[in-house]
Amino acid sequence: MSSTQGQKDGRDKYSLRGRVFQSIREDILSGRYEQNTELKEAAIGAELGVSRTPVREALRQLELEGLVTIIPNRGAYVNMITAKDVQDIYVIRSMLEGLCARWATQSITDEQLDSMEETLCLSEYHTSKKNYEKLYELDSLFHEQLYEAGGSRILNHILSDFHDYVKMVRKATISTSSRSVTSTEEHRAIFEAIKEKDPDKAEALAKEHVKHTIESIQAYGLEKIL
Repeated sequence: MSSTQGQKDGRDKYSLRGRVFQSIREDILSGRYEQNTELKEAAIGAELGVSRTPVREALRQLELEGLVTIIPNRGAYVNMITAKDVQDIYVIRSMLEGLCARWATQSITDEQLDSMEETLCLSEYHTSKKNYEKLYELDSLFHEQLYEAGGSRILNHILSDFHDYVKMVRKATISTSSRSVTSTEEHRAIFEAIKEKDPDKAEALAKEHVKHTIESIQAYGLEKIL
């Protein structure tokens, strides 16, 4: 085998493992599996059309994230996000998203501003129509754009993971009409502060936004979601 062929095979293997990892991770975080559900390599492999090897590698990677517990000679089991995890994530997010918004005032590009503006306009439209499924998608997109605008690859990675971990919670709370309206308004305020290049205001508004989300979750009741 040539070195070029070997490199290609390595990339393909990583890409396959990555796709399997993302698929299982998505199923766990979206609530498809219950706590302690056994993740059987053969069944998952058959469903995804792959061998057991990339499934096994993906499960080991998920164990490092704390989403799977592997018990030797027994199997791999789902380790769901807990109420305490959710509370911790939002407290940490409030600080990190504030920092991200602050940095965005200095690093955001005109193209990124235009993209965020478009997302906000769509969010405001779908808020008025109470199209909650679309609002959830746009809420995710706004935060992705904010993390990218912060200009830090490390911060982007951390915040993106946190955002994924609370996927079920975000989807439930954004479906309430009162929270969807205030959340969209808060996104607009954060955007305007970033556009005005006001770091103190952008940071304060981003922190306040996450704080209000925590309050909304508490009012909704985590026990209804997890």
